[in-house]
Amino acid sequence: MKKTALIFFSLIFIASFGQNKLNKSKGELNSGGANRNQSSASYSSSTGSSKSKSSGGDNILGGVIADIFIYTTYGVFKYGFIGDYKNEDHLYSDLTKYPYYNGKSGNFENSDTLLISKNKARLDIENSFVYNSSSLFGNHLKAKIRPFQYFYLQTDFHQLFEINKIDTTANRLSLFQFNLNYDRIRLEKFNFGWNLGATYVGNEVKKAGFAYGLNAEYFMGNRISFMAAAKWSRINSLPVNTYELQGKFHRKNYFFSLGLEHLKIATPSYNLVALGAGIYF
Repeated sequence: MKKTALIFFSLIFIASFGQNKLNKSKGELNSGGANRNQSSASYSSSTGSSKSKSSGGDNILGGVIADIFIYTTYGVFKYGFIGDYKNEDHLYSDLTKYPYYNGKSGNFENSDTLLISKNKARLDIENSFVYNSSSLFGNHLKAKIRPFQYFYLQTDFHQLFEINKIDTTANRLSLFQFNLNYDRIRLEKFNFGWNLGATYVGNEVKKAGFAYGLNAEYFMGNRISFMAAAKWSRINSLPVNTYELQGKFHRKNYFFSLGLEHLKIATPSYNLVALGAGIYF
């Protein structure tokens, strides 16, 4: 009896150990939203008839409320997210050739700076090795296409690997992020902005979701800068979020980086150390 129980619990342990985090993330993303979608559909069908019987309310009052909402929303979007180009001089800051090209400026510099030729476009490429343990590691490739100083396009590609030590098999997860970024604040030593786009998980999932986020970078002395970024999205009603905290040491038009990354993919979370390098073109 004892021998049978020992074998039974050993099999449970092996089975639970074999269910690695990447498989769990992919499995949940494939099926996580089914129940919620069914419940919301049933709720809509049960309440639809009662709503159809209710009155539409006062059309005049509804129109006034709608106008107030539209005006308020427009004001918040324009001045909160875009900025006032008539009164905020920093919005006209020029894009630099690369951070610290003149020993002091970050991504932007004052528009009245005397230069022979203004930089009009830039390409930033960065690659990092991300590490959690000998059984969980990967790579993070990042590219920023800056056509001018007003906005830029960013693509992130995470490739995670997890080794199952029981049977030495490898599992992987591919995470893609595509975003339009806008720097709301463009100072010489500091920039802060937001982004909108999409997140896509490949492999066995092959699903995408709307994404949004925030990012900031501060440039201090000695050619050192610090960057923080967060992106939130949902796929099949489950979170797919990424967080970064990174320090960079700049040398001419290239840099070295060291940081931390936290990924939330469905229920599992991943804490990773990131070591990388990048270059500006």
